[in-house]
Amino acid sequence: MSFTKAWELFQTYLPLFAYGIRITLFISLSGTIIGLLIGLVVGGIRAIKVEPRDSFLQSFCKRFAHALTSIYIEVFRGTPMIVQGMFLYHSLLKPVFGLNSVWAGVVIVSINTGAYMAEIIRAGIQSVDIGQSEAARSLGMTPMQSMTHIILPQAIKNAFPAMGNEFVVNIKDTSVLNVISVTELYFETAKIAGSIFRYAEPFFISAVLYFIMTFVTTRILRFIEKRLNHTASSYPTSQTVVEATVKGQL
Repeated sequence: MSFTKAWELFQTYLPLFAYGIRITLFISLSGTIIGLLIGLVVGGIRAIKVEPRDSFLQSFCKRFAHALTSIYIEVFRGTPMIVQGMFLYHSLLKPVFGLNSVWAGVVIVSINTGAYMAEIIRAGIQSVDIGQSEAARSLGMTPMQSMTHIILPQAIKNAFPAMGNEFVVNIKDTSVLNVISVTELYFETAKIAGSIFRYAEPFFISAVLYFIMTFVTTRILRFIEKRLNHTASSYPTSQTVVEATVKGQL
């Protein structure tokens, strides 16, 4: 391992490393955002409770939705993303939808992230004081209104650290998408290493680049988290929150 040789390789193959970084960040950011949207829907469904006063149809629909979302979460959290990628790309995304490897990678990361985000959002919803939803009902808000305007904003704030961690994980996990020929950072590094028959230096460069991406991302997310906590430090609770929200809608 020669640090001088690594620096020379970095300068020589900078365009390839830069392209790999761009694809890595594009897939990880897109997949995290789309996965968050999936998680909001699935997590919201998982947080809906079956109540004794529900009609038979309402109870059946809730239980059926819970079963479907549970299957989705268990399957995609219980299998490796590399296996999901190979199966979905070769059985559905490429032959049926004609997606190239990069867009297929976005879909795969989004679906996988959505399963984790759903549980994060559900935990965030459960962390909100139950008195706030009860206060919302006492003031005449529908379950959808109380979830949208009262519960979810606070749940997202509570779950933000875990959500940000998913983005950091996705930056690293995009490396498994090389199995479907996604030209992210790992793929470009392997291509460089194979062309010069040296592996230590190219992958040392790759490790440093991954570390820089995750380190900078973590610091940005911590800054945003501190701002959110500072904004919410004087946030009122329960009845006051609901009353303020209702007045703001009038």
